[in-house]
Amino acid sequence: MKVHIEPRPLREPLPGGGAEGTTVSVEPLKVGEVKFPGEWMESTDRLANLRALGVGTTRSHWWTVPCPAFLIRHPSLGPFVVDTGLHPSVTAKPTANFGRLAATTVKPKLDPGEDLPAQLRARGIDHRTLRLVVMTHLHYDHASGMSEFAGAMFVLTAAEWRFATTVGRPIVHGYRPAHYDYAFDYRTVSYDGPGIESYSTFGRTFDLFGDGSVRLVSLPGHTPGHQGVLCRLRDRDLLIAGDAIYTHGQLTGRPPAPRPEDPHTYRRSLQELKLFHRQFPQAVIIPGHDPEFWPALDDRYE
Repeated sequence: MKVHIEPRPLREPLPGGGAEGTTVSVEPLKVGEVKFPGEWMESTDRLANLRALGVGTTRSHWWTVPCPAFLIRHPSLGPFVVDTGLHPSVTAKPTANFGRLAATTVKPKLDPGEDLPAQLRARGIDHRTLRLVVMTHLHYDHASGMSEFAGAMFVLTAAEWRFATTVGRPIVHGYRPAHYDYAFDYRTVSYDGPGIESYSTFGRTFDLFGDGSVRLVSLPGHTPGHQGVLCRLRDRDLLIAGDAIYTHGQLTGRPPAPRPEDPHTYRRSLQELKLFHRQFPQAVIIPGHDPEFWPALDDRYE
């Protein structure tokens, strides 16, 4: 596999942040859905690895799960998004974007008008004018729509870029390089580099704008470079946990995901999330693909 773009390191906060204490608003957006075996999401079964791949699991036991993206509005920098959900072409021809194997396996589905550009237009935002996209990671259900944001800077972790662009048989690991092999402006955060500090219960965070309103949080394990996005609201925090947890119940004892890329760092990230949940029960923690939790979310958090 060869990806033709070289990212640039992001070592300092992006310019244009507000004063200390700045807050943002967050709008969760469902941008399509995919299907996974329930044992892929939660399982402690000895045969979990096989069942997670669909072996011995009937289609009636597969979950239909949301593919999330998030619109964040910063008072001085304007709107940006976290993850991109499914590409608009999935509405008519899923194989064109996902490839035949992934499209056949996870059955991506996107209703007309549900793609991220359409949802942004409905909110008065031209997606072509967005200048920032933050990626939790580059799995195909999160990165499918990246090509729609050619004018944006993409911020992700150095570890995620390195793994996603060098791993053998990427589709087996959840990646489709065609989603991110574009001459875009990629900026990578190293959680072992400058500007990294602890915050709350999290050992490694990066203050994206220098005003504390949005912090990137190292939550590896699901993938080697997975990260979350911690947003300051008026009276509490909101954490976009990405796939560090698939379901909200994994914060309180439900079975973990059986097939993280790195089980050790996955468990460490899960412990950080559980501690944050216990110490700040008022905080909103949004998991990656919880079909029961998603409908209960507010349209907008401020």
